[in-house]
Amino acid sequence: MTRIAIVDNQKLKDMQQKLHIQSICPVNRTGKECIRIIDSKLTIDEHLCTGCGICPKAAPNAIKIINLPEEMKTKPIHRYGENKFVLYSLPTPTLGHVTGILGVNGIGKSTAIKILASVVRPNFGDWASHETDYDKLISFFKGTEAQGFFEKIKNNEIRVAYKPQQVDLIPKTTKGSVIDLLKRVDEKGSLKTIANELQLNEVLNNDISEISGGELQRVAIAATVLKNAELYIFDEPTSYLDIKQRISISKFIKSLINEDNSVLVVEHDLIILDYIAELVHLMYGKEDAYGIVSGVKPVKNGINVYLSGYIKEENVRFRDSKIKFAEKPPIKKKHMKEMATSWHNVEKKLGNFSLKAHNGEIHRNEIIGILGENGTGKTTFVRMLAGVLKQDNGNISHKVKVSYKPQYLEVSDNLVVDVLKTAFSRYENQIIHPMNIEMLSLKPLNELSGGELQRVAIANCLQQDADLYLLDEPSAYLDSEQRLVLSKAIRDFIEQKNASALIVDHDLLFIDYISDKLIVFEGKPAISGEVTGPYDMEDGMNKFLKELGITLRRDTESGRPRVNKENSRLDREQKESGHYYYS
Repeated sequence: MTRIAIVDNQKLKDMQQKLHIQSICPVNRTGKECIRIIDSKLTIDEHLCTGCGICPKAAPNAIKIINLPEEMKTKPIHRYGENKFVLYSLPTPTLGHVTGILGVNGIGKSTAIKILASVVRPNFGDWASHETDYDKLISFFKGTEAQGFFEKIKNNEIRVAYKPQQVDLIPKTTKGSVIDLLKRVDEKGSLKTIANELQLNEVLNNDISEISGGELQRVAIAATVLKNAELYIFDEPTSYLDIKQRISISKFIKSLINEDNSVLVVEHDLIILDYIAELVHLMYGKEDAYGIVSGVKPVKNGINVYLSGYIKEENVRFRDSKIKFAEKPPIKKKHMKEMATSWHNVEKKLGNFSLKAHNGEIHRNEIIGILGENGTGKTTFVRMLAGVLKQDNGNISHKVKVSYKPQYLEVSDNLVVDVLKTAFSRYENQIIHPMNIEMLSLKPLNELSGGELQRVAIANCLQQDADLYLLDEPSAYLDSEQRLVLSKAIRDFIEQKNASALIVDHDLLFIDYISDKLIVFEGKPAISGEVTGPYDMEDGMNKFLKELGITLRRDTESGRPRVNKENSRLDREQKESGHYYYS
């Protein structure tokens, strides 16, 4: 049995607790040193560990003992240190294709592509030695496509251009204007063309530190594609972007492909991944412990396998249950009569931006999704409904209690368990368990990752006593599986409370999965916005998808929404009939 032990010493701050864990280990009691404490750090010898499960029970937040599958006899590709994350295998770029990588957070996706981009050199589990060389990589992958890939990298036949995940860190490492940055990396002499395609002309003279997250994302993509490369790697290229921008960026990345290059993309938005990629690798394992890369699959089949939780060819079940996309049940008429809140001829002006919302209402036991471009007033409208911002004209009914989760999350040194007292005492089954927050209970907010902080912020919003819950971009920083689990948790909670929810998000699949109705925002970004709806799902989606110029169909196997290939027979037929959204 191959066994790995993961220890997070940052969560084991009490020396008495470490000594207690050491004392209760059955192997230690025989006189052998399975658990040691060296320089105040607790370590576990994986060769001596019997997998008894005693130490993880003593410190469930800090220690994981994992028994790997019997057939897992391959050597690790990379390990970050003793009792730290292990990566097994790598995805392989395919010439002339966009290949996606799909998996939950903490499973090693970014590590894998950093190895392919030569940002990280794999140590094959020997973390104490110097980083390996290409000859070892070539030998390790002998007989596979990866062997040829690393041989070409060694011989300088493949150059790699890599867009990292955390574009928000760019201003901390790069100074100056956008145009200065892009000029420094422009190896193709295509700066004007690329800036125009990525709609960057208006920010070219701005300082890097002064542009928004969405603009930073597009600048990072531009800096990547301006380099001469045979392999382009994009780690989460659509975060911070609205849906219109996501479709545009997807088309742009697909246009990079020719017979002499390839593209790798990590993406959590399943509709975008399906749209942008032709092939996909799945990554599975145990979050923050180990990751394994599956063989490559056609993207349609790969996403359906991911949703099923079982890889037949490798005989691996990585999730207990399937994720299903069922037909939506009809909205219960008895709840439709009970109105939660409404608005009438609302207007708001903020600097040069103006927002108008005509007439609309929200009923109890109803979840309404909000779609629209960035800069058209979605957050402003939500803040007015929440009472955080006062409208200039018109009327908003504030007869209901409102709980609001803002788009940007605040941090402090408060512990999660203190922030979520009500959720832990009253809503353990409805909020804490489904959102997997138990493991975060003793962590301060300022030590949480983006995804962890997002889940806590959503839980904090839902634990409030309210009739209307307003959630602004709840899927940000979450992986594709967390988004679907979250949507079910929110839906079940709203139904149990007989409350209502308004959800702003840019993930079309997430909005489709969770919403009963839609509000669509129109207008010119940063200039004007107009609130239309609420519509029923078909009318709202038809209106919004027509503006995007795309059509959706249901996948015959999983029922999930998929974007039709542009100008395909189905795409043309749906556009001609006016049914951009599946019925």
